[in-house]
Amino acid sequence: MLVAEEANAVETAYMRIDLVDQQVQPELREQFRQYVDARLEMYRRLPDMKAAAPAMDRAKRLQGDIWKTAIAATRRSVDDPAGARLLLPAVNDMIDVTTTRMVALQNHPPTVVYGLMFLLGLLCALLAGFRMASWPVRSWLHVLVFPLVTASVVYVTIDVEYPRVGLIRLDQADNVLAEVRAKME
Repeated sequence: MLVAEEANAVETAYMRIDLVDQQVQPELREQFRQYVDARLEMYRRLPDMKAAAPAMDRAKRLQGDIWKTAIAATRRSVDDPAGARLLLPAVNDMIDVTTTRMVALQNHPPTVVYGLMFLLGLLCALLAGFRMASWPVRSWLHVLVFPLVTASVVYVTIDVEYPRVGLIRLDQADNVLAEVRAKME
């Protein structure tokens, strides 16, 4: 959802550039293109935060540049000053959603949650083992399926939490932002 929110916020702000003075529009549009390029580069380099850091810094710097240029542009607009001021909330939303995405990237369940999942698996195995020990014939179906299901649940839980590595991937979701960038040409 955050990927879609970011793409929508960027696209809305970019479209609202039409409301400001035409002399400022080319500069703002170029800043937006550079900003989206920096964001896409950052996402390509994740989950390696060190490799993504230069792109993050560049995007943060461009956010400041876009904000300053947007403020200056709204002050210059004489034809429709109220319409031009619609750009600022859109730029603000664009900046806010990037902060939300960064927090989501860095926020994970505490280690105790993973420990409890491990303990739950052990407890279930213990209880199942006691129950199966009283059976006269060992059920190989239960012996094989139980650990596979338990391991699968733990794996999928961890894989969903880290969607840039593993089987469940966000790479396709980032294409939404790439499509917005393609419209900016």
